[in-house]
Amino acid sequence: MALKTFVKISTVNNLSDARYCAGMYVDLMGFCLEAHQADFVSPGQYTEITNWLSGPAYVAEFDSYHPEKVLQTLSDYPGFSFIQVTQEVFLPMLQNSGYQLILKKNISSASDLQALVGLSHQLSEHEIQLLLESDQSISLTDEDLNLISELATNCALILGFGLDKTNVERVVQQTKVTGISLRGGDEIKPGLKDFDELADILEVLEME
Repeated sequence: MALKTFVKISTVNNLSDARYCAGMYVDLMGFCLEAHQADFVSPGQYTEITNWLSGPAYVAEFDSYHPEKVLQTLSDYPGFSFIQVTQEVFLPMLQNSGYQLILKKNISSASDLQALVGLSHQLSEHEIQLLLESDQSISLTDEDLNLISELATNCALILGFGLDKTNVERVVQQTKVTGISLRGGDEIKPGLKDFDELADILEVLEME
């Protein structure tokens, strides 16, 4: 069994999400390691979850930590292959860290996509992946899709917004993105999880 495209799951914070997604053969699984964030996963929680898993590579997700604190934090979390940050100024300080790098950018409009064209060339030169997410519910327009296609031509691009079970295959094929990103969520109670759109999209992408 496999998925039709590369998939990253972000902000995993419970075993239900982790085991389901690993069982669906996702490629990357992200954990928030910033203690002040709502989705923070402690070293103990991380160990408890990942002891049950095999298959995906792990992404350490940071929003505001300085690179020094990022690396200090990671000393308590074995097994990570990727570091994800939101500020490009931090990238040069992490390039020789031994981790692969992902830069996450929040998108609210087509102008945000346009503003990333120049940066996308630089990311490609340093083999840094670009992750696009959004805090808004965005329906992808033709202009959006054209800009995403341009960015995906310039660098390795993971798309994390504007997707649902009805359009995900078409968008991936049309834009030639490296892959997609979906978000984990909180359990209703331990062991009980409503997977909603995450499961719907993964099932569409499942190879027959």
